[in-house]
Amino acid sequence: MSFLHFLLHFTIFLLLFHEIFSFPSNQTLFLPLRKTHGGHRPLPTSAASAATNRLAFHHNVTLTVSLTVGSPPQDVTMVLDTGSELSWLHCKKTPNLNSVFTPQVSKSYKPVPCDSPVCKTRTRDLPVPASCDPNNKLCHVAVSYADASSIEGNLAHENFVIGSSTQPGFLFGCMDSGYSSNSEEDSKTTGLMGMNRGSLSFVSQMGFPKFSYCISGFDSSGVLLLGDARFSWLGELNYTPLIQISDPLPYYDRVAYTVQLEGIKVGNKILDLPRSAFVPDHTGAGQTMVDSGTQFTFLMGPVYTALRNEFLQQTRRVLQVYN
Repeated sequence: MSFLHFLLHFTIFLLLFHEIFSFPSNQTLFLPLRKTHGGHRPLPTSAASAATNRLAFHHNVTLTVSLTVGSPPQDVTMVLDTGSELSWLHCKKTPNLNSVFTPQVSKSYKPVPCDSPVCKTRTRDLPVPASCDPNNKLCHVAVSYADASSIEGNLAHENFVIGSSTQPGFLFGCMDSGYSSNSEEDSKTTGLMGMNRGSLSFVSQMGFPKFSYCISGFDSSGVLLLGDARFSWLGELNYTPLIQISDPLPYYDRVAYTVQLEGIKVGNKILDLPRSAFVPDHTGAGQTMVDSGTQFTFLMGPVYTALRNEFLQQTRRVLQVYN
């Protein structure tokens, strides 16, 4: 499965909109977007001593947005994730978490009970169906990710405020337990902002039919645009259609932003691969989805092998590969 993350370099855009702006007439919001880095993965000692040109490998990169939640408002920082539906916040303080949401002090916090229709109908697109927590009789949700991380807690309603736009009764996960493959990254954020096509996603609940984001190639700044906007200085854009299928397949994510990968070019050479290599199989495995929460591009085995071999062939005189 391939996860494509587009980094757009709109320097003028960033200079004009480095603050939060809102336009009530068409409900367009601009918010600062931050790119944060975790640690580096160092080369082995033997490889480091032999290499004359080394690339720093940032393996913990996240895009974050700041907003307020609850009454009175609490500041939170959330990871922007176009590959997820459910937005959630850490609700239990632990030694490795610097920022958590405290529902006990919010007057607008309302947990969802097991017998609520919301628990049964609104969670239909989640990978794991909601269940009933026998300890507190609340609607229980659990989410897992490709890096083996997982998080679970209870579904709840709360006021989410972003820019000048407030969404009362926003449905989110108030998470109190889980496993993280990267505790350093988790310690810097309060939760995750799900942005896919599902009915529970942040953009769906906030009522924004369109959104976009841009990241500077020179520093850690960026901007998240919620809603539509037209600018006279912005040139004509190219668009790629998103794919939808009606038939349910076990490994196909129907609420993901899926595009059709047509081919891969290394230098000036197009890889000699059949079109079927880029099409999901009968189970749905192999879709190409845009996922801002994934740091790498993942490819199916045959496609990855062809890409790797061609890259090594073209760079064998200038690069030395360290496994």
